[in-house]
Amino acid sequence: MQNIPHSFLRGHQMTFNIIGQVIDAVLITASFYFSALLNHYPWNPHFTALSITAIIIYYLIANQNNLYASWRIASAWLEVFTIARGWLITAVILLLLANVLGLVGEYFRRVFLTWTFFTLSILVVCRLFIRIILRLIRRRGHNLRSVVIIGAGNLGLRLFKTIESASWTGLKIVGFFDDNKLSQDMPLNLEVVGKINELSDYLKTNDIDYVYITLPLNKMEKIIKILNECRIFGADMYVVPDLFAFELFNSRLEQLGDILLLNFNPFIRWKRVFDFIFSLIAILIAFPLMFVIAVLIKIEDRGPVLYGHRRITTAGKEFECLKFRTMFIQADQKLAEILANDLAAKEEWDKTFKLKNDPRVTKIGKFLRKTSLDELPQFFNVLRGEMSVVGARPIVEKELYEYYKENGGLYCSMKPGITGLWQVGKRSDTDDYNERVQLDTWYIQNYSMWLDLKIIFKTATAILYGKGAY
Repeated sequence: MQNIPHSFLRGHQMTFNIIGQVIDAVLITASFYFSALLNHYPWNPHFTALSITAIIIYYLIANQNNLYASWRIASAWLEVFTIARGWLITAVILLLLANVLGLVGEYFRRVFLTWTFFTLSILVVCRLFIRIILRLIRRRGHNLRSVVIIGAGNLGLRLFKTIESASWTGLKIVGFFDDNKLSQDMPLNLEVVGKINELSDYLKTNDIDYVYITLPLNKMEKIIKILNECRIFGADMYVVPDLFAFELFNSRLEQLGDILLLNFNPFIRWKRVFDFIFSLIAILIAFPLMFVIAVLIKIEDRGPVLYGHRRITTAGKEFECLKFRTMFIQADQKLAEILANDLAAKEEWDKTFKLKNDPRVTKIGKFLRKTSLDELPQFFNVLRGEMSVVGARPIVEKELYEYYKENGGLYCSMKPGITGLWQVGKRSDTDDYNERVQLDTWYIQNYSMWLDLKIIFKTATAILYGKGAY
C-alpha cells in the first residue's frame, strides 16, 4: 500500500477557496476601474455599486457551478467555459440594471464593453496560471490525493492506467478493492487491499480522498450499498459507468434534458467532410478518364456503361453500389449456368463470391478490374452519402448474415468504403473469408484520419502493381 504524504494545500482548502474569491473580487473591481480610466470616463458612485453587484452575482453563479471547488480532474476547457459563462451572465444582468438606472450612454457602453472583455480575459488567464502552477507542484509529488478503486475488472484497470498516465492530477492509487484476486498478467504495482465488504472499515481508519466505483452495471445493488455505507467517511465518491463496452458500436454520449443517452446512430463529421471533399476532387480529376472508359465500354457491346449492385450500408440499409460494367449483358443468367455445370466454379464462388477466370468479363472489363478503374463511379456513391472513401468492404445481404454473424451490427455501424484494409492487403487473393471479416472488424474498431490517409496511399501503390485484382 502506498503512503500519500500530507499536503499543506489540502489542509487549508477552505482558506484557499476564500482567497480565490477575494482575488476574483479584486480583479473584477480593478478591471472596472482601469476600463473607465482607459476610456477617460470619471469614476462615480454608480460604478462602485455596479462593481459590488457584479462581485455578488458572479460569486453566486461561480459557487453554483462549483468554480471554487477542486478542478484537478476536470479539463481546462471546461473550466474556461464555466468562467466565461458565469461572467457573461453577470455582464448581461449588470447591463439590464444599468439600463434601469439610466446609465447606458455612449461613453458608458464603451467602458462596459471594455470591462466585460477585459475582466473575462483576466479571470481566465489567472485561473489558467494557477492551474499550471498546481500541475507543476503535483508533478513534483506535492498536493497529492489518495484514491482507491472498487473493482479490478477491465474498467477498473482502464481507470488505473488513465490516472497513472495523468501525473498532473496528483492522484495516487492506494489500491483496489475486489472480491477476486488479480490475475498474473496484471501490472506488478497493483494491489488488492481487501474485499469490497471491507471498504467501510478501511475508510474509517485511513485517510482516502477519492473512491472510484468501477463495478459492472449489473452490480447495481452492491454499488448502492457502497454509496450508502461509505459516503459518511469524508471521501468523494464517484461511480464510473461501464459504457466503454459499447465503444465497439461507435456509440457516443449525448444528453436529453438531464438524461444521458448512448447514441448508436453512426455520424462521423470529420469522415463525412473528408469523404465529400476527397471524392469531389477525385471526380473532377478523373472525369476525362471516366468519359474515355464509358466510350470504350459502349463501343465493345453497346450495353449500359454502369452497373449497380445491391450492397449494405449503415443500419443495414441497401443501396446501389456503382461500377463501370465489366461483364457482358445478362451476366447474372450466365453465372447461374456456370455454377450449375461447374462444381469447382461453384465451390470457388461459395467461398469468395468471385471467380478468378470469369468467362463473363469483357476485354475492357479485364483491364478495368486489373487496375481497379471499374470502381471510379463509387465516388458518386460517396457524394450521395452511401459509402466512404475508406471503410469495410461493400457486401451483400447474404454475406452479412452468413459470414459476419455476431459482427453484423458492428459492420452496419459505418459506411462501406471504396478501399480499405482488404484493398491494401491481399485484395481478391484473400481465400479465407473469415480473414476478410477480421480485417473489416479491426478497421471499424480502430479507424482514424491518419489510418485512412495511410490506406489511401497504400491503395495507390497496390493499384499501380495490380496486386491481387481480378
